[in-house]
Amino acid sequence: MLRILIADDHPVFRQGLKQIIAETPDMVVTEEATNGWEALKKARAGCCDVVLLDISMPSKNGIDVLVQLKKEKPKLPVLMLSMHPEEQYAMRALKEGASGYLTKESAPDELIQAIRKASTGGKYVSSFLAERLASLVHMRGEELPHETLSAREYQVMCMIGSGKKVTEIAKEMSLSVKTISTYRSRVLEKMKMKNNAELTRYAINNSLIH
Repeated sequence: MLRILIADDHPVFRQGLKQIIAETPDMVVTEEATNGWEALKKARAGCCDVVLLDISMPSKNGIDVLVQLKKEKPKLPVLMLSMHPEEQYAMRALKEGASGYLTKESAPDELIQAIRKASTGGKYVSSFLAERLASLVHMRGEELPHETLSAREYQVMCMIGSGKKVTEIAKEMSLSVKTISTYRSRVLEKMKMKNNAELTRYAINNSLIH
């Protein structure tokens, strides 16, 4: 029996996932978490064989939880769930060790298929993502500027690109305004840009935001 931890701050979405999994005879939801810290705590306790982890969560976002879990439990499969389009976070999540990336609109059978694949050590990628990965293999050595950013820097860049102010980002990520400003400065420096407008243009041109 595959034991699954669902980490998502939306009760309705968690309930939907539980229902899908309940209809699968060899899978059971053993734990639920409503924020990043809770997800880490429960995964550390060894309550599960696969983690379903939302990217946007309070107190500690999903990418940070993923990075931490991969340090502590490198063999524990983590599937990322997100309302964001694949091109925005999927590559980043896979780079950090995720076993796959699913958008929240994914069909139930796709979710079950992804859980099975992850549980056997495989990686689940959609056909869209497979194409993107294939194109990156051809481009190896020509790393795009945003691919040099850390997970946190990338998240801040996407939020700035979508028009959010530093104060809004700080609140959403549970960090200080000063910390977000530091990340913004690092992003601008690494990407050789002068201001938010240039970041926004870059994010739109590279389909990182919609």
